[in-house]
Amino acid sequence: LGSATTFGVEGTGSYGRGLTTFLLQQGCSVVEVCRPARRISGQSAAKDDGIDAEKAARQVLSRQATVTPKRADGPVEMMRIIKIAKDTAVKAQTQVLVALKSLLVTADATLRTQLESLPTAKLVAACAELAITTMDTPMAAMGYALAKMAQRWQALQQEIDEYWKHLKGLTQQTAPALTEACGIGPDTAAQMLITFGDRGDRVRSEAGFAKLCGVCPIPASSGKTQRHRLNRGGNRQANAALFRVVIVRMRWHQPTQDYVARRTAQGLSKREIIRCLKRYVAREVYRLIRQALPIEKVIANP
Repeated sequence: LGSATTFGVEGTGSYGRGLTTFLLQQGCSVVEVCRPARRISGQSAAKDDGIDAEKAARQVLSRQATVTPKRADGPVEMMRIIKIAKDTAVKAQTQVLVALKSLLVTADATLRTQLESLPTAKLVAACAELAITTMDTPMAAMGYALAKMAQRWQALQQEIDEYWKHLKGLTQQTAPALTEACGIGPDTAAQMLITFGDRGDRVRSEAGFAKLCGVCPIPASSGKTQRHRLNRGGNRQANAALFRVVIVRMRWHQPTQDYVARRTAQGLSKREIIRCLKRYVAREVYRLIRQALPIEKVIANP
């Protein structure tokens, strides 16, 4: 059938990662194709490897598939791995703290009165120092359990701090201007870079990046009514990161505070103002990432 010019691969970020990496290492052009639709009635709903491969090829030939896959061979991939480990540690730490406070509710009145009014850090430290020598009473078992859970929380906190240091170093090395922007810390910068990818030309436009983050308004007009609806698509982790940036700027960034005051005077609600600000922050983040990441064209469709 001739020589292969472009490979269409499904799931380049998950099960197709190995094949994608191999093809890119060989200097091949690779694009990501969408999973075939299964809700189409008739013969086109048939499925086997050959049919799926033909549909993938047709997406490439018709230029419907144009997404550049992530190379996963640089600092952005390192951020993704470290952030996954950090997020799981944070989730486990939260579960430990919730269980510790729930257990403390059923503790002896003297111990509960002594501990329940303390803030989180002091509560964990006090529980970790409980000295239990015997396990002959429920009170002793309670102290033993609280001490072990507090020590587990402290161990997870130490692990999270190590992950944070790695993320901070990687983000400052990869995109220093992004980490210096108001309200953007290492965790948020890492999420933005993970969503964008490891090449500056992967997302071709600022509007495309806004859609990728789920902050672009969706036209929903009919007749003489002109309106837009909320976009609930896109990468939800990136959307949450932009939300955190907006909340910080609304509290500490004077230009953002001036914008909020002006739009409030125009009759917009706080929720609508936050949506507008998320769109503006996405534009700023896109430009900063484009300046930081290398430009390397990896797609050459026939």
